Amino acid sequence: MKQTHDRVALVTGAGSGIGRACALRLIDDGWRVVLAGRRADALQAAVAAAGDPWGDIAQRALAVPADITQPASVAALFDAVRTRFGRLDLLFNNAGIGAPPLPLEDLSVEQWRAVVDTNLTGVFLCTQQAFRMMKAQAPRGGRIVNNGSISAYAPRPNSAPYTATKHAITGLTRAAALDGRNFDIAVGQLDIGNAATEMTERMAQGIPQADGSLKAEARMDVRHVADALLHMANLPLSANVLFMTVMATRMPFVGRG
Repeated sequence: MKQTHDRVALVTGAGSGIGRACALRLIDDGWRVVLAGRRADALQAAVAAAGDPWGDIAQRALAVPADITQPASVAALFDAVRTRFGRLDLLFNNAGIGAPPLPLEDLSVEQWRAVVDTNLTGVFLCTQQAFRMMKAQAPRGGRIVNNGSISAYAPRPNSAPYTATKHAITGLTRAAALDGRNFDIAVGQLDIGNAATEMTERMAQGIPQADGSLKAEARMDVRHVADALLHMANLPLSANVLFMTVMATRMPFVGRG
């Protein structure tokens, strides 16, 4: 019989897609989970979808609407975690957005900044708050996992803002892993390729390739992403997966596609 362990996780972008799948998997594994995102209705629906695996879902899951691009909203989010659960053992920095797939020269500054604010500055703000909390709590420490994407390694056509931020996340992951290790804070990155969510439905119909063609791409069940995160999350703090890539085997990424 499974046993709860009552460790506390915070998942951003938890109202849909990868974030929702990971939050539900953590709840099922016995974690207490704070689900954060912009839409309160989506967060509440995610909590409802968890069912009642331990008989006390109201005590195990907390939905907190938050805008991670705003420092005050991020501070309030972490205050909610602290008030409800008293500590934080895992932060999954998952929330992210993309810009319209336009030629680089046609992107507006506003479109660029929106992606940078969410995908990079938002992750920094959440990581900063997590560091403060994890250093101060007893027992000290915790784990942070950043959603890096395989765009942290290779771009898709017309994806400059998203690709640039995901490359930057790799730098932030390395810096945070270095700065956190003396305080028992383990930081890693989960690079995901073609998980089957609402955001990737168009991949099954055909999306632009580097050679100018349109091709349908293979996708994988999003539960494999959740399982990968859970593996990283359940390691002792003396061990860390610095980078893990989980991707659809047949997607055109490795080699020449």
